[in-house]
Amino acid sequence: MEFPQALDAHLTAIRSRDLDGYLETVHPDATVILPNGTFLRGRDAVAEFHTSWFGDPDWSLRTETVRVSTAGESAFALLSVVYDDLDPEGKPYQKEYYLTLYFTLVEGRWLLLHDQNTFC
Repeated sequence: MEFPQALDAHLTAIRSRDLDGYLETVHPDATVILPNGTFLRGRDAVAEFHTSWFGDPDWSLRTETVRVSTAGESAFALLSVVYDDLDPEGKPYQKEYYLTLYFTLVEGRWLLLHDQNTFC
C-alpha cells in the first residue's frame, strides 16, 4: 500500500471510531502527544486512550492536508484539523490545531510511530 492510501485508512478509522482499524495502523512503540501535553507511549497506552475517545459520540473532526512527504521507509503528514465537541455542560465548542503524523514502513505496512497535536 502506498503512503497516501495508508494515511487515508488511518484517518478514516479515526473519523469512524473504528478502534480495530485504527490499531492496525499503529506501531507497537508508537507515541502520541495530545494538545494538553499528555504523553502516551506504546500501543497499549494509545489503545486505552482511543477506546475512551472513540466511545464519545459527540465529537467530529475535519482535516485538511498541509504537507505530505516520504523518504525511504519513513513518511509524515502535516494536517490542519477542525475539531468539534461538547463541553461537560453540553455546550458546543470548536478547536483548531495542527496534527503531525509520522509513519514508518514495517514489512510492507505503513505504521504510525508518532502523533503530535498542537493547538493553533
